Amino acid sequence: MADTRGPFIIAIDGPAGSGKSSVSKEIARRRGYGYLDTGAAYRALAWLVLERGGDTDDAAAVRAAADGFAPVIGLDPDERQVSVEGTDVTAAIRDPRVSAAVSGVARIPEIRTYLNAMFHDIVASSGRTAVTIEGRDITTVVAPDAPVRILLTASPEVRAARRSKELVGEDAASVAAALHKRDASDAAVVDFFEAAPGVEVVDSSDLDFEQTIAAVLSVVDRRSGETDVD
Repeated sequence: MADTRGPFIIAIDGPAGSGKSSVSKEIARRRGYGYLDTGAAYRALAWLVLERGGDTDDAAAVRAAADGFAPVIGLDPDERQVSVEGTDVTAAIRDPRVSAAVSGVARIPEIRTYLNAMFHDIVASSGRTAVTIEGRDITTVVAPDAPVRILLTASPEVRAARRSKELVGEDAASVAAALHKRDASDAAVVDFFEAAPGVEVVDSSDLDFEQTIAAVLSVVDRRSGETDVD
């Protein structure tokens, strides 16, 4: 997805709890970009497997659900609707049972290849001049030629603390344990702690939200050579 063949791409990678979703959405809002949450597609497929009575630990069940899988994912950062086979699953894919099952989908190589191709098509046909794409391996696999590639990270302690604030009522120790488990599971598929060549690191461990936004926009502006994308 090079910038000469379609929308200007801002690719943002990072581990769970790094803030990549909230930061990517805010960047899209402030600059008028489209916003693609690639994790929503993985969640939607996990939801479909569960809805059909399957288990995402069963690769055959995942592959069967992926046959013809074509979710509709909105690119508006403020109205991120997701539907599968005509069913609105925007809220359902954030259910804890889906969160617990999504890693089973992501660990299957051919599923990742299929969804990555789908992301290319979504962005290319979006009609947007620029799109912020966030998720795992975005900077290395989905959009390795993007003009702006950022690895947004933070220390495990900071990420766990942030996630605890998001999950009201959850025990902090349990959240930290779940985050550690998620890191270990995801790391088996992709290395999101080390930046690939050409990818800039923004460590938000000691930054608040506005400072993180400023740091990311600084990279965007420097890489694009302008203050905005027309």
